[in-house]
Amino acid sequence: MPDPLAGMPPLADFGRRLGARILDLLIVGIPLFLIQLPFGTKRYVVDTSKGEDVSEVITKSYNGSGLVWTLISIIAYVGYDWWLTKRSGQTLGKKAMGLRVAMLNDGSIPPSNAALTRAAVLWIPTLVCCFCLWPLALIVSMLVDKPYKQGLHDKVAKTVVVKAP
Repeated sequence: MPDPLAGMPPLADFGRRLGARILDLLIVGIPLFLIQLPFGTKRYVVDTSKGEDVSEVITKSYNGSGLVWTLISIIAYVGYDWWLTKRSGQTLGKKAMGLRVAMLNDGSIPPSNAALTRAAVLWIPTLVCCFCLWPLALIVSMLVDKPYKQGLHDKVAKTVVVKAP
């Protein structure tokens, strides 16, 4: 079977991918943080002086305003990644780092369904339950995957990240 990457730009290295993801986190996260400030939300903050424990914080995060902010965050992160990926194959972070997302089979810009699947697998577990563990799982999957360096989100969407021409 011929190599699907034949004729495509080289695969992106891990350092550039990480830099792009950090930029994207800041691009979406800073405005979300600033929007939440006036509402005084204290999601994921354990106040031990009041005798709170982690289970109380998790319960508060998924009821009332915590649930609303979680949903807003999911919409913001998934929407940002989905829209820009389906439009040009590049989020702003990827553009700054000279990368793009490509379909593994032909190098084209991911269609809407692949871009949405990729964004959902990337962000929803991180924002809903696994803030520390899911990103680590994605990093490990990229570092150990041969030959395409795909994260779990890439595997599900059948995409790769390549250097932009």
